[in-house]
Amino acid sequence: MSYEARINSLKTRHARLDARIFDEDRRPLPDEGAIRRLKLEKLRVKEEIERLARLG
Repeated sequence: MSYEARINSLKTRHARLDARIFDEDRRPLPDEGAIRRLKLEKLRVKEEIERLARLG
């Protein structure tokens, strides 16, 4: 997989995580643990995107 394709895949994953965070946060009783885990995963994906962008 090329850098560009991998970055695009990660951007899609990042957007999906953002949507899941938004949905969880809007629930009547949001699961703060789930939100924390999703945000951490989103940050990891963002860091990977930035790392690959520097290499590419």
